[in-house]
Amino acid sequence: MYKSITLKTIDNEIMILYDSASQLGRRTLAYAHTISPNVKSWDYSLLPFTGDMWQQLLGMLQLHPKELLDKSHPYYQTHIQGRDFDQDGWLNMLRQNTFLIKWPILVKGDKAIMCTTPESICAILQGAAQFKNPTDPKWRNLSLALSC
Repeated sequence: MYKSITLKTIDNEIMILYDSASQLGRRTLAYAHTISPNVKSWDYSLLPFTGDMWQQLLGMLQLHPKELLDKSHPYYQTHIQGRDFDQDGWLNMLRQNTFLIKWPILVKGDKAIMCTTPESICAILQGAAQFKNPTDPKWRNLSLALSC
């Protein structure tokens, strides 16, 4: 029997989605534990997401799958750069190549942000989740100015 999994969290809980092989992922998870007692974590390199879970997360982030990927990674440059995929193709790319995801992702309630630094967590905890695109200068300036 298939059980539906949701990535939404309850009010006082945050979830960190990360790759345990990534130093930034491990640091972000550790930082989350220092500012909240209610942290759930999901290492997507060890416990892969389904296509539906990636679709849900992308909706929360309001991003295209390609925007999650590290375009400087040699694998991306060799196998992905210059190619275009349909939505299912991009979801399969994410499921099979989680090592290409450039930053950990924080989920709180039905909001999500990509954590370019561990301190990025403060943006969503202080209600600034409208800045979802870490390449947006407003988001970057806000995340640097906040301290939890």
